[in-house]
Amino acid sequence: MRPTAGSGDVFALLQEQAVRQHADQLRQLLMQSGVALAVMLVVSALLGRLVARRVLRPLRAMTGTVRHISAHTLHERLAVAGPADELKELADTVDGLLGRLEGALDSHRRFVADAANALRAPLTQEHRLLRETLVDRDATAETFRANSERLLEISERQAHLLESLLALAGSHRGLVHREELDLAPLTESALHVARPDSERLGLKVAAAVGPAPVTGDPALVQRLASCLVDNAVGHNRPGGWVEISTAVRGGHAVLSVANTGDRVAPEQVNRLFEPFRSPGRTAADGHPGLGLGLAIVHAIALAHDAVISARARPDGGLAVEVAFPARTGDPREGAEDIGQLDKRTGLH
Repeated sequence: MRPTAGSGDVFALLQEQAVRQHADQLRQLLMQSGVALAVMLVVSALLGRLVARRVLRPLRAMTGTVRHISAHTLHERLAVAGPADELKELADTVDGLLGRLEGALDSHRRFVADAANALRAPLTQEHRLLRETLVDRDATAETFRANSERLLEISERQAHLLESLLALAGSHRGLVHREELDLAPLTESALHVARPDSERLGLKVAAAVGPAPVTGDPALVQRLASCLVDNAVGHNRPGGWVEISTAVRGGHAVLSVANTGDRVAPEQVNRLFEPFRSPGRTAADGHPGLGLGLAIVHAIALAHDAVISARARPDGGLAVEVAFPARTGDPREGAEDIGQLDKRTGLH
C-alpha cells in the first residue's frame, strides 16, 4: 500500500520537530556546561587561592624570620621542625648559610681587631721613643741615633705588616690570571732570599728541588713559597735544620717544608693558618712573629685549588705540604688523595 501525500507531510513535520528538539537540547546542554564551567572556575580559583595561602604560609614565616635575623642578629636560626619535605630541606639550607655567614662575620671581626692591635703596638712604641727623646734634656747625639735606629726598625716592621695584610687581602680575591709555571725555581728563589737569616742562625738547609709544574699566578705562588721558607727559618732554633722539596706525587705538584723549632701542640696546628696566630717568637730577629705567613699560604692555596697538609713534629717544629693540581694532568686527578689530606688536617 503506497503512502498518501498527507502521510509524507506528517513524516517531514515529525522529522523537522526532531531536528529542532535536538538543537534545543544541544543549546541547553551548552548553556548548562558553560554555567558549570564558570562555577567550577570560580570555585577552583577560590580553592587554589586558599590552598596557595596555606602552603605559602610557612614560606612567608620563614621569609619574615630571615629578614629579622639579617637585620638584627645572625645567631638565631629557623630551626623548622616537621617531616623531611622540601620546606624542611630549604630551611636547613638557609640555617647552614646563616651559620657560614655568622662564622665569616666573626672571623672578619677578629681579623679587624687583631690587625688593629698589631698596628697599635708599633705606633705606641714610636710615640714612647719620640716622647723620651723630647723629654730627655740630657740626650746626646748617640741617644738620638739609637732612638732613630729603633724608630727605623719599627717603621720597617710596620711596612712589612701592611705588605702582608695587602698580600692576604689579594689572596682572598682569587686569581686574576693563570699561567704555566714551576714550583722548583720559585722555591729556589725563596731559599736564596732566606739564606742570610739561615746562615746567621747556623741552620742546615737540605733542599731536594725537582720539577713540579703547576698552573697559577706566579706572584702568589712565589709569595706562598717565600712564606713557607720564612716560617721555617724564622720559627726555628739556632743550629736547627730545614728540609725543603718539590716534586710530582700522585697527580699533584707538592711543595714540602719541614723544620725544627719550638714544640706545637697537635690540636693547635690548624690555628696557625688563621691570621695573627704565631707559634712563638721568631729566632731570626728576636721579635714576635706577625702570624700572617701561614694565613697567606692558606689563602693562596685555596685560590689555586691546592690542599695543605700540616703536622707538628714530636721534637718541635712543623712539617707542611702544599699539593697543587699538576699542570700535566686533569685537575680532578688524585681527588681521593686530596680528600684524605683535607680530612686528616682539617684545613679547608
